[in-house]
Order: sequence, then structure tokens, then C-alpha cells
Amino acid sequence: MTNNLSMIFSADVSGNPPEDFSNGFRKYHHFQPLGSGGKADLLVCKDLNLGRPVVLKKLKKDVPNYEKELSRLLREARITAQLQHPATVPMYEIGKDDEGDWYFAMKKIEGQTLFEIIVGLYNRDTAIEQHFNLTRLLNIFRQVCDALSYAHTRGVIHRDIKPENIIVGMFGEVTLIDWGAAKVWGMPNEGDEERGVDRGGTPLYMSPEQILGHKPVDERTDVFSMGIVLYEMMTQREPFRGPTIQDTFNNIINTDPTEPRKAAAHRFIPATIEKICLKAIEKEPADRFQSMDEMAQAINVFENDALMRGSV
Repeated sequence: MTNNLSMIFSADVSGNPPEDFSNGFRKYHHFQPLGSGGKADLLVCKDLNLGRPVVLKKLKKDVPNYEKELSRLLREARITAQLQHPATVPMYEIGKDDEGDWYFAMKKIEGQTLFEIIVGLYNRDTAIEQHFNLTRLLNIFRQVCDALSYAHTRGVIHRDIKPENIIVGMFGEVTLIDWGAAKVWGMPNEGDEERGVDRGGTPLYMSPEQILGHKPVDERTDVFSMGIVLYEMMTQREPFRGPTIQDTFNNIINTDPTEPRKAAAHRFIPATIEKICLKAIEKEPADRFQSMDEMAQAINVFENDALMRGSV
């Protein structure tokens, strides 16, 4: 295996000029589908100039309201490009392909999603349970907090935090992806947010103010979503899931969640972590942690106290 990797690595770092050099779209070859959403496709390909894999995101051909969605695509690229943090995705370029369609190119992130890890924990996968103990899970969580704190200081609210958007690498590195629903203070959001049409987010992880649409959305919305993620990391279930989206929304707005240690009595969940979860998902923004830093600090205090007691 080591020899094979060495051969691949050596081939990609040769000093020979590319045979068909191009600064345009022609430098990308060997396209493979990586994923497909409702409005855009993801393709993984190879940049022949630098010999590295990259991911291209481009709109589907038949997407409704193409001009509006194109604006969102380019906005996502530019927001992501401004967030230069170890836990955000490096953005390479915006361009047009051979058919004149816009795309953006970014780093291919290797690893598994936090969702996949949570599923492994739910299924009692021995390897997952051994590798992702409480200390490791909290380390992942704290890295996401750091990325969000960085974004918030630059006026960017993610608004779509969920386990599927958190990638954990082989060496413990964490990447928060998909800033397509992000809100930027001082910039319009294509006009829909004010009409309550498009508030960003995924139903299971949305804050009450996102759902209701009549309160300002700020960093405490991301705190709420992170509280749900932490709850799910501890219990392997979402606190507000209902049979339908409307039931889920009603639970988020009106129903108190089951305490994590009752929801997953078979798992070890420290009382302090339970309190952090519940504080983060308070209905009123003023009752939550007021920043990601405050939430991360609560995790740090817990871990320091646990280390002093020798329990972590």
C-alpha cells in the first residue's frame, strides 16, 4: 500500500509541464459525480495543472429561477472564500465550463460525516465506539464551535448546521461545509428572508426564530443548531423530531425536549453536558449561550474539571 501511494504521489508532483496546459476549465479532467442536491450537482475531478483532486459545484440545467439560484451559488462561493479558517473549505476559483455554465471549484475534503459517526454509535459499532469516545466527540464539537466563532466575528451566520455538514478527517481535523444558506450582516439575502419564504436551514436543526421568521437571526441561531447537534452526538436522536415537518416545527417552538440522560439512559452522558445541551436549545435566544465562544468555554470548563477529577 505504501508503495502504491508513493507512486501516485510521485506522479502528481513531477516537474514536467502539463501536456495540455490551460488556466481555464480544460485543466479539469476525469469527472465523477460526488453528490446531487435539489438545485446543484457536485463533481470530483482532477486539476491537471497541480495534480490535485478538486470538487466542482454547479447548478442543475433545469433548476427553476436560474438567475436567482446562480446569484446564490456565486454568493456561497464568495462567502466561503472569505472564511480562511482550518475548519472551513478552501475555495479555489469561480469559472465557466465549456458550455458556458458557472461553477466554483474547492478543495476535496476527505473523511466521514458526523452523521455517519452518529449512525455508527447508534448501531453500537465497536470500532466507532472505541474511536469516538466522549473526549473525541467533544473535541470535534469544539472545533466546529471555533469555526463558527470565527465566522461570526466576520458577520457570517451559517444557518444550516447539521451532522451531514460536519466532516471529520483521518487525523481528527474537522471541516464545516455548505455555507449556501449563510446570512451576512449588512448584505441582502435575495429578498426572501424578509417575506418568510427562505429562512435557510434544515427543519430538524432550525431555531424557533428561523421558523417563525419575525425575529432577527443572529449567532444565537447557530448556537441553537449546535445544541441540537450536541444532543444528537450524546443520544443518537434528534430532540424535536416529529412525524411531519410541521410537527417538528411545532415541537421546536412549543415543546421542551426530553432530557438527554433520559432519552439515552444506556449511554454515559455527564450532567454538565446535559445542561450545556439544554441551555443551547432554549426557545428564547436570550436564554441560550450568547456566543459560540461562551458555549465552547462551557465545554472547556467541563473537560478541565473532569481531568482534575480523573474522570475523562
